[in-house]
Amino acid sequence: MARMQSVLRRRPLLAAALTLALAAALAAALTGWSWYGAAHDGDAAFARNRDAVLAAGEQAVQNLNTLDHSDLDHGLDIWEDSTTGDLHSQLTQGRTDFAKQVQQAQTVSTAKVLSGAVTELDTRTGKASVMVALRITVQAPKSKPAVKESRMLGELTRTADGWKLSALGQAPMGDSAPDPAPASTTPQPTASH
Repeated sequence: MARMQSVLRRRPLLAAALTLALAAALAAALTGWSWYGAAHDGDAAFARNRDAVLAAGEQAVQNLNTLDHSDLDHGLDIWEDSTTGDLHSQLTQGRTDFAKQVQQAQTVSTAKVLSGAVTELDTRTGKASVMVALRITVQAPKSKPAVKESRMLGELTRTADGWKLSALGQAPMGDSAPDPAPASTTPQPTASH
């Protein structure tokens, strides 16, 4: 030890290099430990799941409020790809009749997400709920576009293909009491579709 101190006193550059190397090794160890802790943090995993649910929910609600009569099959395929469970069954079973109604009305509806929030998330059971605010524009032939804002409540279920919409309904407005769960309704070709 005394010999090492003697060498370091005679060679200050070597002493500085060893000190810097030790400091760099310590910094790398602390950074690695911090990164490992963050990567395995339960709160971070929950936040990633919440973000995935919100993105999937907003996209699915937007999809189910967007439809163009001139590209109907593609639009209805997107509806089916965005859903699961009873809502998916309702859409597939009523597809032919609904397609006829949209073709007769010749409407084009487009939705834009204004905001959204995850209201419930249970990663253990693979169930989640979202509220999404939309601006929906409906264009009918020889008419001015009708624009309305709407709040939708959606339930999502985790599937092998990711989070999918399993129920969708209007959020209550004003003083009206909320339903215990959103209705699994098939969208109709009205002023909002």
